[in-house]
Amino acid sequence: MNGPLGRVAGMVATLLAGSLIVFLVLNLLPGDPAMVMLGVDARPDTVAALHHQLGLDAPLAVRYLRWIGGLLSLHLGTSTTYGIPVSQLIGSRLLITLPLAAITLVLSVAIGIPVGVAAASRQGRTSDTAIMLAAQLFKAIPDFWGGVLLILVFALALHWLPSGGFPGWQQSPARALLALVLPSLALALPQAAILARFMRSSTLSALGQDFVRTARAKGLTRRAALWRHAVPNALIPVVTLIGIQFPLLLTGTIIVENVFNLPGLGRLLYEAINQRDLIVVQDLVVMLVSTVLLVNFAVDLVSLRLDPRLGSGTARA
Repeated sequence: MNGPLGRVAGMVATLLAGSLIVFLVLNLLPGDPAMVMLGVDARPDTVAALHHQLGLDAPLAVRYLRWIGGLLSLHLGTSTTYGIPVSQLIGSRLLITLPLAAITLVLSVAIGIPVGVAAASRQGRTSDTAIMLAAQLFKAIPDFWGGVLLILVFALALHWLPSGGFPGWQQSPARALLALVLPSLALALPQAAILARFMRSSTLSALGQDFVRTARAKGLTRRAALWRHAVPNALIPVVTLIGIQFPLLLTGTIIVENVFNLPGLGRLLYEAINQRDLIVVQDLVVMLVSTVLLVNFAVDLVSLRLDPRLGSGTARA
């Protein structure tokens, strides 16, 4: 079961289990979506008619099977709040959240890995201590608080970047990209801090291995041995960490998109929960779970490419 087919089967089983848990939790929580839509003073017969219209009067098992069947046929249902297909709703919000997540991932890797290597190459020096203290500070700052600080400095004080909102890609791609800079930084800095600390430890561990000492004995400089031998080996556990961090990035978008007033998937999920729009919440959560599973599967493939021994279970722990 360690091969690709076994991992795919595990992903499918995990996704089905996750969908069942999401469905049961949302449908057993207190609160009636029909009452939210009609108000607490609605007549019982009106509420019953809306229950029938939404399919809420069917048994739980039937409703679950209908929902899963819709997902498999790519019919995600219709939002009770917005009155439009959920697929259309998610598609429009993806145009904001997907670039936001991509920019955040690139920034966190581009900052965290070089900083971690720089700290490892200066172990014990003042610069190493300063880098690790800064990483600890950024790691401790919550996403929403970091977002507020970035708004205060770069938007309100310096007037370099917009404080929030999204102008749309069609109106001005440049302004739309600028609107994502501060939210991306708010999400990326804590992730980069974690990556930097982990990359430092992984690089120091690699520098202590026999193959690095052998390379130095053959005449390679410390810098060359670092980048040619230590860093590539240190990246293997770091790639796994990036996969572990990805769910945190997705959950962070829910808060950050609300802080910066971005109409993305995070804000949509927040609004759907408040409105008890069950079909939107269910579809979104399953989509996010699927994304996390696919990212972890991709991380496994990349790790296997970096170290083929992982596939046979002979890699060192």
